Amino acid sequence: MRQILAQAQVALMLLTRLPAGRLETAPPMARSVWAWPLVGALVGGIAALVYGAASLVLPPVACALLAMAAAVLATGGLHEDGLADCADGFGGGTTRARKLEILRDSRIGSYGVLALGLVLALRATALAHLPPAQAMTALVAMGAASRALLPLWLRLLPPARADGLGRAAMGPTRGGVLVAGLLGLAALLLLGPVAALVSGAAMLAASAAFAGLALRQIGGQTGDVLGAQQQVADLAGLLALLALAG
Repeated sequence: MRQILAQAQVALMLLTRLPAGRLETAPPMARSVWAWPLVGALVGGIAALVYGAASLVLPPVACALLAMAAAVLATGGLHEDGLADCADGFGGGTTRARKLEILRDSRIGSYGVLALGLVLALRATALAHLPPAQAMTALVAMGAASRALLPLWLRLLPPARADGLGRAAMGPTRGGVLVAGLLGLAALLLLGPVAALVSGAAMLAASAAFAGLALRQIGGQTGDVLGAQQQVADLAGLLALLALAG
C-alpha cells in the first residue's frame, strides 16, 4: 500500500503543481503511470467545480474559460506548453536535430501561438455548447481519459532523445498501461456507454495520429510530445461529444 501511495504521489508531482507533500525515496516515474488518469480526474474535477460555481452567475462561454484557467493553474500549463513546443518544433524545424532543439527552447513562436490559441478556442466552444451538467462531467472524464492514453505511447514509442521526461518515464509495465486504460475507460463511462465509445474512439484515433506524426518528425516521443498528445486527445473527445449532442 505504501508503494502504491508513493506512486500516486509521484504522478501528482509530475503532472500538476498541486501540493503533493515530500518523498524521501521516490519510485521510478514509469511505475506511476497507472495513476495518471486519477490525477487527470482530479484536475478535471477542479475545473468542473469552477465551471459549476461560475454557471450560477455567468454565461457558458465565461464558465468554460474559467474552468480551463483553473485546470491550467493546477497543472502549471504543462501540457499546453508541450503542444506549443511541438507546433513550433514540427512546423519550424527542417531537420530532426533542429526540431529537437526548438522543442527545448522555452520561447514560443508563431506556430505555437496559433496551435495553442486554436485548441483552447475549440475546447472552450465545445464546453460552452454542452449542457452544463454534461460539460462538468466531460471535464473530469476527458481529463482522466486523455492522460490514460499517455502510458500506451510511452510503451510503444521510443524516446526521441537520450534525456528528458520521455526517457525518464519510459518502460511502463503492461500492467501499469492496462490499469491506466481501464481507469480512463471508467471515467468515460460517466458520460454514458455511447458517448464513452464515440469519444474514446476519437481520442484514441487523434492520439495515434499524433504519435505517428511525432515518429516521422523526431523519431519518437518526448515530454513535449506527451503533453501535446494529452491536449489533442482531450480536444478530440470533446468535439466527438459535441457532435453527438448536436
